[in-house]
Amino acid sequence: MKKLLHFLADYKKECILGPLFKMLEATFELFVPLVVKSMIDKGIANGDTGYIIWMCLLLALLAAVGLTNTLFAQYFAAKAAAGFSAKLRRALMAHIQRMTYTDLDTLGTSSLITRMTSDVNQLQTGINLTIRLLLRSPFIVFGAMIMAFTVDVKAALVFVVAIPLLSVVVFGIMLLTIPMYRKVQERLDIVTETTRENLTGVRVIRAFRNEEAEAEEFRQENRLLVAMQKSVGKLSALMNPLTYVIVNLAVCALIYVGALRVDAGVLTQGAVIALYNYMSQILVELIKFVNFIISVTKAVACGNRVQAVLESGTLIPENHHEPQIPVENRGRICFDHVSFTYENAAEPSLSDISFTAERGDVIGIIGGTGSGKSTLVNLIPRFYEPSAGSITIDGVPSAEFPHHALRKRIGIVPQKAVLFHGTIRQNLQWGCANASDEELHTALKTAQALDVVKSKPNGLDETIAEGGRNFSGGQRQRLTIARALVRQPEFLILDDSASALDYATDAALRQSLKALPYRPTIFIVSQRTASIQHADKILVLDDGALAGAGTHQTLLQSCPVYQEIYASQFPKEEVAQNG
Repeated sequence: MKKLLHFLADYKKECILGPLFKMLEATFELFVPLVVKSMIDKGIANGDTGYIIWMCLLLALLAAVGLTNTLFAQYFAAKAAAGFSAKLRRALMAHIQRMTYTDLDTLGTSSLITRMTSDVNQLQTGINLTIRLLLRSPFIVFGAMIMAFTVDVKAALVFVVAIPLLSVVVFGIMLLTIPMYRKVQERLDIVTETTRENLTGVRVIRAFRNEEAEAEEFRQENRLLVAMQKSVGKLSALMNPLTYVIVNLAVCALIYVGALRVDAGVLTQGAVIALYNYMSQILVELIKFVNFIISVTKAVACGNRVQAVLESGTLIPENHHEPQIPVENRGRICFDHVSFTYENAAEPSLSDISFTAERGDVIGIIGGTGSGKSTLVNLIPRFYEPSAGSITIDGVPSAEFPHHALRKRIGIVPQKAVLFHGTIRQNLQWGCANASDEELHTALKTAQALDVVKSKPNGLDETIAEGGRNFSGGQRQRLTIARALVRQPEFLILDDSASALDYATDAALRQSLKALPYRPTIFIVSQRTASIQHADKILVLDDGALAGAGTHQTLLQSCPVYQEIYASQFPKEEVAQNG
C-alpha cells in the first residue's frame, strides 16, 4: 500500500492545504464551548441581553468561517483523491499491457477488472477521507481534552481515562478487520468471474435451459460473499456501540463530578456545559473516526491488492535497438528445437518443434484440439517466450527485436474475432492509422469482406456495436482479417480465423492471400484439411509434438495423424484416390 502513495506526488499542495483548512475549522470549533460558557455565565446569569446577542453573532461568525474552511478542504481532498485514482488506473493499465500473457493468465481477467474498478474506487474514498479526517478527528479529540483542562483540571481527568479506552477499541478492531476485508475482496473476484461468465455465455445457458443451475451457482457464491461481509461487518459494527458505551459512561462521570464541584462552588454552570460540549465533540469525532477507520481498513486491503498487481508478473523485457534487416532478406522464420510449458502446467504444450518458413510461404498448421496450434503461432509475436530452443526471424533471434518493431511487421487474426465499439473504418485503421479509403477497400476485397461493407447503409462509417454483436460470426472474421491486411504485414497469422466461413468464401480468401503482391509469409491454423492442403508446408501437431511436416500429398503417404484427420473429413474412397 505504501508504494502507491507516490501517485500523490503531484498533489502535495492539495494534501497540505486540505488538512490545513480542516485544522483551521477544528480550531474554530474548539472555541464554541467557551463562547457558550461565557454566554451562560455572563450573559444569561446577569440578564445581559446585549452580551448574549454579541455571543450569538460570534457563534454565527465561527460557523461561517468553519463552513468556508470545510468547503476549501473538501475541494482539495476531492481533487487529490480523484487525481490519485486517475493516475493509479493509468499506471495499472500500463503495467497490465506490459505483462506477459503467462502472468495475465495467472491473475485472471475478472480479478483485474475488480482491482481496476472496485478496489481503486475504494482507494479513492480512503484517500479523500484521510486528507479530511486523519488529522482533524485526533486534533478535535485531544484538543477538546486540553481545552477541558483549561476549564477544570479535576473534571478533565475523566477525559484522560476515556480516550485511551476508546483508542484501544478503535485500533484493535481495525487490526482485526484488515485481513478480513482482503478476503472479502477476493471473494468478490469470484462473484465477478461468475457474473462475467454468465453474461458472456447467456445464449448458451438458455439454449441448454440451464438458467436455474447457473442461478443457483451464483446464489451460492453470493451467499459466501454475504457471509464473509456479515462476519467482518459484525466485528466492525462493535465499534460504534463500544465507543458509545465508553463515551456515555464518561459523560455520566463528568456530570457527576461537575455537579459536585458546582455544588461546592468550584465550577460554574457554564463550565459544566462547556465540559459536556467538549465530551460531545469527542463523541461526534470518534463516530466519524470510526467510520473513517472502517473505510481506510477497506482501502488498505484494496490498496494491497492493487499493489500486488503492480508488483506481480514479469514485465516483458524490451530491447529498444531494432535490428536493421534489408527488405529483400525479410520474411523468414525458423523454429529451432522450440519447447514451451505454460505456468504451473504439468506437461509442456509444445515439445522440440523445428521448422523453417521462407518469405512468401504458406504454412498450414493442423492437429487435434489441445495439440498446441495456437500456442505455436503465439510464440511468433512473442506473446509467450519459449521455454527451450530458439526462434529466429530473418536470421535474428526474436528476443532481440523490440516488441513494437516485431509486432508492426505481423498481422494477427486470433481465434475469437474481436471488434471494438466504433465504426468499421476505425476498427480497420487499427492495422494502419493513416490508411486511405482505397487501402481499406483493397484489404476488404482480399478478405472477402467488401460486400459486408457495401451492404451497410453507412459503408465504412457503419457503427459496430460492442464486441461486433450486430455482425454475424463470418462477417466479424472477415473484418478482422481485413484489419490485419491493412498494414500489409510481412507475416500474417490466421489462427483458425476462417472457421465461420463457407467453403467457397474460404477458398476465395486463400486465393486472394496467395496473390498478394507484397508476398507475406502466411501461417494458417485450421481444423479443415481443405483450408491448408494447398499450403507450401503443413505442420501436423499431436499432443504438442511435431507428428509430421511436408506437403499435403507427402503427409497423406507418411503421416498417420494427418491421414486420420483427412479421413474424418473426406470419404474413404477419396482418401485412397489421393493417396
